[in-house]
Amino acid sequence: MTIQIDIMGLLALMSIPSAITGFCFWLLQKNITKRDAVRDKQEEAKKENELLLIRGVGAAIALGEATARAMQRIPDAHCNGDMKEALEYAQKVKHEQQDFLRKQGIENLY
Repeated sequence: MTIQIDIMGLLALMSIPSAITGFCFWLLQKNITKRDAVRDKQEEAKKENELLLIRGVGAAIALGEATARAMQRIPDAHCNGDMKEALEYAQKVKHEQQDFLRKQGIENLY
């Protein structure tokens, strides 16, 4: 008993698993691309949040410095050494933060 194989039928049968596999990979790639887009948006939001936090800390330090300096000018305020130490500490932290950010900026440029 001989079986005659129709070449076109054989090619059609062989292409079905390839088509299914290709379709599955296409769906997988589409899902990965969508997830990457969401991650990119999240990363940008994180960067913006970090920038706003840094600016907020800078604003708080500036406000604290201005308040401390204003308090020191009031003769009846009786500012003790704590005010002076707090002002020096705030300035130290501000400069450390600025130095860190400059260093990060330089490292990311090169």
